[in-house]
Amino acid sequence: MSTLSTHVLDTARGRPAEGLDLELFGRGGEGWQSLAGGRTNADGRVALAPGGLSPGRYRLVFQTGAWYAGRGERCFYPEVSVDFEVADAGHHHVPLLLSPFGYSTYRGS
Repeated sequence: MSTLSTHVLDTARGRPAEGLDLELFGRGGEGWQSLAGGRTNADGRVALAPGGLSPGRYRLVFQTGAWYAGRGERCFYPEVSVDFEVADAGHHHVPLLLSPFGYSTYRGS
C-alpha cells in the first residue's frame, strides 16, 4: 500500500496556500469515485489516504477558484485536476505550484 500527500504553494506570493480545499478520486470499474477530501494546513500541506492506496489511477482536484475568490481575487483556472498513477508501494507526494494564471506539478518525495 502507498501513502499520499500534497503541498500547495502560492508562487505569486512565495507562501503556502493555506485553506485550499481538495478531493482525492480513484478510478474504478464505474469511473471516478471520491475517496477522501481535505484542506491545506498553515504550511499548505495535506496527508491523504492514511489507509493506503492500492496500485491504480488517481486524481486530485484542487478548488483553486474558491480559494482565490475567498481572497477577493480572480483566477483563470477555477479548479486544477491532476491525474497520476500509483504503480508501487511507498510514499507519493504530488505538489502544486499555483498562481492566479498558471500552475505546475511534479512527483515529489
